[in-house]
Amino acid sequence: MPAKNGKQFLDRINRAKPSVWFRGEQIDGRLSDHSAFRGLMSTQAELYDMQNHPDFQERMTYASPTTGDPVGLSFMQPKTREDLEKRRQMMMLWGEKHHGLLGRSPDYMNTGLMAFYTAAEILGEKEPKFAENMRRYYEFCRENDISLSHAFVQPHASRFDELLEDGSIETCAARVIEENEEGIIVEGAFLLATQGVTTDEILVYPPAYSYMPEEDSPRTFAFAVPNNLPGIRWICRESLVGGDSAFDYPLSSRFDEMDTLVLFDHVLVPWDRVFILGSDHLSMRLFAESGFHVHCGHQVLCRYIAKMEFTLGVILYMAETLDRATYPATIEKISEVIVHLETLKSLLIASEAGAVLDRFGSMLPDRRPLWTANVIFPKVYPRMMEIIQLLGGSGIIMLPSELDFSGDPKADLNKYLRGSDVDATQKTALFRLAWDLSTSGFGGRQTLYERFFFGDSSVVTNRLYQSYTDKKTYIGKVKTFLGQKDE
Repeated sequence: MPAKNGKQFLDRINRAKPSVWFRGEQIDGRLSDHSAFRGLMSTQAELYDMQNHPDFQERMTYASPTTGDPVGLSFMQPKTREDLEKRRQMMMLWGEKHHGLLGRSPDYMNTGLMAFYTAAEILGEKEPKFAENMRRYYEFCRENDISLSHAFVQPHASRFDELLEDGSIETCAARVIEENEEGIIVEGAFLLATQGVTTDEILVYPPAYSYMPEEDSPRTFAFAVPNNLPGIRWICRESLVGGDSAFDYPLSSRFDEMDTLVLFDHVLVPWDRVFILGSDHLSMRLFAESGFHVHCGHQVLCRYIAKMEFTLGVILYMAETLDRATYPATIEKISEVIVHLETLKSLLIASEAGAVLDRFGSMLPDRRPLWTANVIFPKVYPRMMEIIQLLGGSGIIMLPSELDFSGDPKADLNKYLRGSDVDATQKTALFRLAWDLSTSGFGGRQTLYERFFFGDSSVVTNRLYQSYTDKKTYIGKVKTFLGQKDE
């Protein structure tokens, strides 16, 4: 099946019936009918509908190299700078549709899988069938428009092994406990597995650690499986959906991506779905040499820009509504956001202008602008939420509901809660949006999510520092000025 539409997306997820637990009970029935999932799934369906809409299809799909049918452009390996531009335009279309609020929109993992596919030859150095598995799986996902989640992170308890009284060791770390003719048997747990139950499949790839590399570690593997395999169970966090009303809960009712703890209880992973087994060395190399973080960084920066544009729009509209758009203090805050937005836009274009072909034939964006953006945005985003709160003040707290405007209080609300050139209903709608974005449970999760999207601050800054190859050049400029020479 080529690029799917929204109905096909919904039907496929509803048919899968994974084992999903929410607030202590297993969910029966269709996920798209459940209060914790229906808003998100409706939004995802709208994204997929864009692929087949005559206004967008040419910009969102390309001809499959296998069948010639239109397939999702985010699966495309970029081989020229023009390809990068096409990918950017496509990702911006989806980003503007969800306003950057979906960290796991389909193009994220489509991009990541594409990066792994292009470097599949690395996997063949130990086991040729693993390289072929990756190539076939990528083609399967592209041709069937498979939606993917991923699980890379393990719970804190997985870091510790416990020595039992009988001398045996008990561990919570995910691991392969058996190999047989059919595949590998996996035991363990992962988080956050965002959107894991509202996608078709999950890519499981716990990172190997360089300080003690092994070549036959039961804790090192990579594979992809449907989310409804026997033995896979999903434990959901508390839903952040405040309610179905788009007026009262304009963001959480549409964009709450459910995060989960995914448990593997003696799960059989077929051999044709295994990509890495045992080798820490190959596991680390695939991440590094495929350009996973670079290619995904290109997609993520498109999302950052869409999110920042939307946030700037909220701040500007609030300033107008409060009649403070000409206040020097307000202008200073708004200009702060504008500076960061224009910086991110420039970094995106710079990453494409500095792109070079890698050894796998991919046009790889310049990582330095992308990783600079990865350092900037997690620091800027909480500040933007603070600006919304500072600008809105008590107005973000005292928020009547949609029902209040249809009941007895309506006349008083219209009198006392109107804004500058907007009525009370419009002003309240705006401030409920500001609340949901900056202060609600949904908003808090968004802020925390952005802080750690590509790792904590030390990981992100170290990634930039280690990639910055001009350090010696700049030191050389100073030595030349001082008349010093290298010994």
